[in-house]
Amino acid sequence: MQVPAGSTSTSASDSSTHATRSLNRQDYKTLALAALGGALEFYDFIVFVFLTAVIGQLFFPASMSDWMRQVQTFAIFAVGYLARPLGGIILAHFGDLLGRKKMFTLSIFLMAMPTLAIGLLPTYDAIGVAAPLALLLCRLLQGAAVGGEVAGAWVFVSEHVPARHTGYGCGTLTGGLTAGILLGSLAATAINTIYTPQEVLAWAWRLPFILGGAFGVGAMYLRRYLHETPVFIEMAQRKALAAEVPLKAVLRGHRKAVAMTAFLTWALSGAIVVVILMTPTLLQKLYGFDAKTALSASSVATLCLSAGCVAYGAMADRLGVKQVLFFGCLSLAVVCCLFYTSIRPHPELLLPLYAVTGFAVGVVGAIPQVLVNLFPPQVRFTGVSFSYNLAYAIFGGLTPIVITLMLKTMPLAPLLYVVAICSVGMATALSLRPRELA
Repeated sequence: MQVPAGSTSTSASDSSTHATRSLNRQDYKTLALAALGGALEFYDFIVFVFLTAVIGQLFFPASMSDWMRQVQTFAIFAVGYLARPLGGIILAHFGDLLGRKKMFTLSIFLMAMPTLAIGLLPTYDAIGVAAPLALLLCRLLQGAAVGGEVAGAWVFVSEHVPARHTGYGCGTLTGGLTAGILLGSLAATAINTIYTPQEVLAWAWRLPFILGGAFGVGAMYLRRYLHETPVFIEMAQRKALAAEVPLKAVLRGHRKAVAMTAFLTWALSGAIVVVILMTPTLLQKLYGFDAKTALSASSVATLCLSAGCVAYGAMADRLGVKQVLFFGCLSLAVVCCLFYTSIRPHPELLLPLYAVTGFAVGVVGAIPQVLVNLFPPQVRFTGVSFSYNLAYAIFGGLTPIVITLMLKTMPLAPLLYVVAICSVGMATALSLRPRELA
């Protein structure tokens, strides 16, 4: 007989999987392959934001104001986030019923195809309004794919590593995902360094997207070497999989977990979108830095972010995730205050300040440990995916538009927004109970 999907009981194998043993060679192999594959897929989704200035010029009429082109380009970027919940729900549904690995691999293919298509799209001058509409469709497909990737990756890793290393495992994977941002930044920096602005506008902007399609194929190949999680295998053998539609069970029996996941996702998405994804463009538009300098500094900050994710995840295992989340969010708010108020009078400090700020954003690496523990194994994939992607669609997708609108009257809008979401993260961390951390 199947165990009800809302049950919080776990199997003996689930307990043994999360035992107190040390990480072994297979654990490290799983972490490495999952993180590398995630980096390649996240590159496909993120590289768009580093080329928003160029895309805005190519996919919208020249008569449109620069500010309006920027808003509309960020809006198309945001559509990718708005599509995440649907893709996440569908992939997670089958991930809870058919297996984590199958959906973990399928999401790669669903991401690679529209990324390649973006690199081949004709521009506004060639096909008019059909160009931004085609770009919009590609972003929708990318969003649906990444909707199942991130949550699925966290669940996959957390069910492979021992319980006392869940923070490190999820932090390492998150570091891998953010490394995809670094790849996108490096790709954008490279084309702005190698090619002239005229060449970038003419054709070189396409290269990062075409390269992303190739990355997708490589990631699919890598994931062939991953194994299904022991937790899912045990549930399948015991016929203890969800006895009803997983989403129905989540909405009926885990509403508090959904709300807490949403708040933590707001903190996670706000920090990454504002500090890492939007700031390179803002450095050019608001602070007068050239594209090469802004993107180079962004690459350093993103590298520090990846390291920070691993460090914060490891600290969560040793010091407790509640304490690490609270003080990590507090530190991020303080560092961002220093960063956004200092780079205008002291532009020479851009690189070290952005590096420290990027590392501070690494507190997001401690969040997945909480998310995967908020839901029982039978509906874990669906619970995390639905809650995370819905919140990311709302907060992550709308953040660029909100910041852009705020900037018309508030030059420090990015700082104010980050301080606000850090406060949300700190409040949520304080509300966590011991049973929600185990």
